[in-house]
Amino acid sequence: MFHIVRGRMLAAFAAAVLALLPSQACFAAYPEQLIKIIVSFPPGGSSDIVIRALEPLVAADLKQGLVIENRAGAGGNIGMTAVAQARPDGYTLGVAPAGALTVNPHLNQAMPFDPKELAPITLLAEIPFVLVASENVPARNVAETIALARAKPRALSIGHGGNSTAMHLTAALFTQKAGVQMELVPYRGTAPATVDVVAGHVPFAVLDIPASKQLILEGKLKAIGVSSAKRVPSLPAVPTLAESGIADFESVGWFGLVAPSGTPADIIARLNEAFVRALKDPSVVEKIGSLGAVPAPTSPEQFSRFIASETAKWGKLVSEAGIKGN
Repeated sequence: MFHIVRGRMLAAFAAAVLALLPSQACFAAYPEQLIKIIVSFPPGGSSDIVIRALEPLVAADLKQGLVIENRAGAGGNIGMTAVAQARPDGYTLGVAPAGALTVNPHLNQAMPFDPKELAPITLLAEIPFVLVASENVPARNVAETIALARAKPRALSIGHGGNSTAMHLTAALFTQKAGVQMELVPYRGTAPATVDVVAGHVPFAVLDIPASKQLILEGKLKAIGVSSAKRVPSLPAVPTLAESGIADFESVGWFGLVAPSGTPADIIARLNEAFVRALKDPSVVEKIGSLGAVPAPTSPEQFSRFIASETAKWGKLVSEAGIKGN
């Protein structure tokens, strides 16, 4: 009787093991078909250029083709909604912008998706900004900027690339942490803000580095400080706002790779491995650097913690500064 029972137990165990094999074999074979990557901004933008630079390296690593699809609109919400609603099988991914994951939920009461419906894979790149002053403004650094602003409350202004953009939030964070009252002036993108600060129509502006680097080098703009935690390789002589006296200041634009929540951990790990390896390739580092961005490969867990910290930081700022969505 013992041998019969023992035999049945072994048979049941063997059946359970065999039942698992197709699933594990499926994961081992991943990917077996084309992988679609949804970019939530139009072609030609920084996130689009970066993912297209990564595409051939990742495709070779995974031994499978990648199809890039641009679904722009609503600050990234349209593209991210499509990713959140896709099957969690590793064949639909998304390039998620900072705003859609960490800012929009604080600005829009009726979000079309919940950021928790997306599984982080890796941060892709960070885009630091630079606070600049017009040539005729009597301030060359953070200390002089703060002193000037405190001497003339509300008389000075900072231009930025548009309401609720990362540049707007960077400007708002600067005034909050510096304890100064300055008007924040929205423009329709970086280009018109750059034109006006060079012309002196607005004394200060938060700009992206590609739009301002040459003007800074030519002396047509004064770089007060970069917004990242570390100095930027393309402007190595410009100090960070944090090292210039504004403690713990960090504000960057960024975007990362996500999948629908529920995507198997095996697949997330395989994708992370391929994209992280590609982000470290010298040709990709050079391409990303030419955009004024910095490659930022992470583990899924690191990216998840980063999203949580960014969500808390910007939620607090949006609430305290009374920032409203468009």
